[in-house]
Amino acid sequence: MVSQLSTGMIVRNFQKEDFPLLGELYQAVTAKVNTTFWWVGEEANWRNVFCAFENGKMIAKGQVGIINTISPGRSEENKHSIYVNLKTVPERDNDDDLLENVYQHLFQRALQLKEKLPGTYQTMLCVGNDSSETENNRFFTQMGYKHLNSLFQMKRDLLEPIPVLTLDEDFDFSYWKMESPEEEKDYLNVEATIWPDAPLGLERLSAYKKNALWTSMVIRHNDTIAAGLMAWREEDEGVVEDVFVQEPWRQRGFAKFLLTQALGYLKSHELKSAYLMVETTNQSALALYESVGFQIDKEEIRYYTILK
Repeated sequence: MVSQLSTGMIVRNFQKEDFPLLGELYQAVTAKVNTTFWWVGEEANWRNVFCAFENGKMIAKGQVGIINTISPGRSEENKHSIYVNLKTVPERDNDDDLLENVYQHLFQRALQLKEKLPGTYQTMLCVGNDSSETENNRFFTQMGYKHLNSLFQMKRDLLEPIPVLTLDEDFDFSYWKMESPEEEKDYLNVEATIWPDAPLGLERLSAYKKNALWTSMVIRHNDTIAAGLMAWREEDEGVVEDVFVQEPWRQRGFAKFLLTQALGYLKSHELKSAYLMVETTNQSALALYESVGFQIDKEEIRYYTILK
């Protein structure tokens, strides 16, 4: 899909030969403090990536993807979520015409992605930006997006001591690779009961599993999953994701035990820091993460509109 605009600017899907220009855009955008920039992923994903070019330079890149899919049988109040990420070179971050041109490509692609989702539920089109990205946030709120939630990114220095905790002998801790479709389904069924309004879904689980050093860790009681999390490496940092404890086994220190195991795992692979995301209003989770050495590093603000 290509749009030739009267100004001489071209907007089209990302192509292999664009990598050098993408690298230049990435360096320019991320030179700003705390900027959320999505990488383009594998070639199969490039149909979801749109770039704007002017005078031989990539001046903007937009990307769209399905993040949460609600499975049939869940409450009709739940909603699918598709996210967009839209960045320009710093000197054009308040150029609404440029942002609008790329956004319209993302919007049309989002409508196509929506058709793949179960029609029983509405679909949110969302964006998440660092709180410091004031111009980008202004653009989306000006487009009618409403505040969805805010999250802290919390960071942990892996060079600091990691607590050594023990687990009740009635419970079993293990690494779980989820090598079969049946195992993936078992995990996703449990995970969806924890966050019914934002379940992980198979597509995103598959994407997570492609990350370097990916692993899941679970605590089981008899053969039932009581608690779990995932960890992996992104660039030179560790990531902790999807920390949960099922209702019957909360308040028993399982999440704290898993977190220390994940920190030890990431440290054993010579990573120096790790991070996770948590809603700014989740006081119990904030206290838990602080108890194992995580500290608030930055804030992401998310906005949404209903995709019709």
